[in-house]
Amino acid sequence: MTSTAPTEAVPPPPRAPLSAAGRAARWGDAWELTRALTRREIRSQYKGSALGWLWSLVNPLAMVGTYSLVFKIIFRAPTPEGDPSGLEIYSLFLVTGLIPWNLFSAGVTGCAGALVGQAALLSKVYFPRSTVVVAKVLAVAFTSLIEFAVVLVILLIAGNMVLPWLPVAAMLFGLELAMVLGIGLGLSVCNVYFRDVQYLLTIGLQLLFYATPVIYPMTLLVEGGVSQRVLDLFNLNPLTRLMDCWRAVLYDLRFPAWGDVAYVAGFAAVCLVVGAFVFSRLQGRLVEEL
Repeated sequence: MTSTAPTEAVPPPPRAPLSAAGRAARWGDAWELTRALTRREIRSQYKGSALGWLWSLVNPLAMVGTYSLVFKIIFRAPTPEGDPSGLEIYSLFLVTGLIPWNLFSAGVTGCAGALVGQAALLSKVYFPRSTVVVAKVLAVAFTSLIEFAVVLVILLIAGNMVLPWLPVAAMLFGLELAMVLGIGLGLSVCNVYFRDVQYLLTIGLQLLFYATPVIYPMTLLVEGGVSQRVLDLFNLNPLTRLMDCWRAVLYDLRFPAWGDVAYVAGFAAVCLVVGAFVFSRLQGRLVEEL
């Protein structure tokens, strides 16, 4: 009986690094896929409805009308005067907060269910999973741009010359999209493993809406005798700083406080880093969990 020495496993040859052309092709394919998914999201958003894209205008206008009736006419909430714009119209103060809030709320909610909603596609074809979330953010951004365009027209009609401040508004729009994408990446993959995330998110957004000065000014809290500790908690909320930035640009016609811009930018960067890390750690078993 002869004995044979165990053979050593031969390691696989190292994978050759992609050339510059190969990396460009891979990025090009991912971008084309993202564009295709974004177009499909946009087309399916109001598919089959009678008003179609008019709903992107009707919904925010209906919200503005409802909140204006409740808070301005019934509860007689004070209308802040724009500084230095001099604008003093509660409905415009309201809409300059509601539209950014709708962008955040719709983006985070849509991203949370993005992977679950594309379960059939993810199980059939392999592609970078993050493109599904990016496409959802871009689709929400497209709808928000329409809403912002309508708001800009209304502000101009009211005499608020907001056009010179559009570059600053574009910067804030980009920071908010980065924030939404980072949070959306983390929530989308967590929702695959724990389906309660989408329900907890609904409750959390309702609480966050009233904990953020969207439909009321911060001066209302100060005049109401709220303690400084509570005001500090409100100021820790990144969305409070974001709303202050948006209203400074659109309502007051001035550059927002640098501290607020830095706070929002820092939070958006943290959201992107943490969201990308969580997504990369949990995406390995997405198909099995779906």
